[in-house]
Amino acid sequence: MPRNSETVRAPQGVTASGIDVLDRAASILFAFRRDDEPLTLTQLSERTGLYKSTLSRLAQALCHHQLLIRRDDGRFWIGSAAIHLSAVYEAGFDLRDVLLPAMKELSAETGEAVSFHVRERDHRVCLYRIASRHSIRAEVQQGDTQPLERGAGGRVLLAFAGEPGEPYETVRSRYVYLSMGERDRETSGISAPVFRVGQELVGALGIVGPSARMGMEQMERYRPRLLEFAARVTKALGGDLEPLLEAASLDAAPAHAPLEHQSLDDGHSGASGQTQANEKA
Repeated sequence: MPRNSETVRAPQGVTASGIDVLDRAASILFAFRRDDEPLTLTQLSERTGLYKSTLSRLAQALCHHQLLIRRDDGRFWIGSAAIHLSAVYEAGFDLRDVLLPAMKELSAETGEAVSFHVRERDHRVCLYRIASRHSIRAEVQQGDTQPLERGAGGRVLLAFAGEPGEPYETVRSRYVYLSMGERDRETSGISAPVFRVGQELVGALGIVGPSARMGMEQMERYRPRLLEFAARVTKALGGDLEPLLEAASLDAAPAHAPLEHQSLDDGHSGASGQTQANEKA
């Protein structure tokens, strides 16, 4: 087989740097998945597209630096140096540094408010928000609290905390929740989960706006981009972005409840998060 037929298979969402030896080494490290058992050289070759001879040399070097370990049965697994690197990363990490640039970009692209909610006991809290550029908008305030069972952000947080039944099964399969007007008939929104290392749920990233401007068709147009932004943040936090990117490529996401029961005010609170007004259709 000609030497130039060896092509490195980068993980989804990862592009080559142009430095071949680093790209090949990185492809080996990224070939391991959270639910894997240790991998054989053949399995690594299938996942990376590298010849076994190339793999053997690079794996030996990665083992030398404790980025890989080779078990007695010849299979490979991620090495202890990964723990050290993770600890260093977390020590200097600030969630805002990852979230806020992405949220500002998403808000600029859509023109709507963008929020990030986290769970606090039986409520969700708006941890960060970027205001809409429109004068007529759904107001989202940092620090607002809402019940988990109302609003897209809460539905997403419940779904990925293991809440049984519908709509949560659908949310877990589609990685997104679209809804309109459950607690505020004038407000719509859409949310997607963000994960960290080990696919631990961090929070829900969402877009919220007046229903007159953000109907189901408009939210469906936003859906792929929201999932791509959630994937970007997930990647930066060390989570697996591929399920989110795969969900972004799916056909239209279903609405999860009839209009009168839907919940997508993804950032409102009863006192301070009221919709200011609704644009005339």
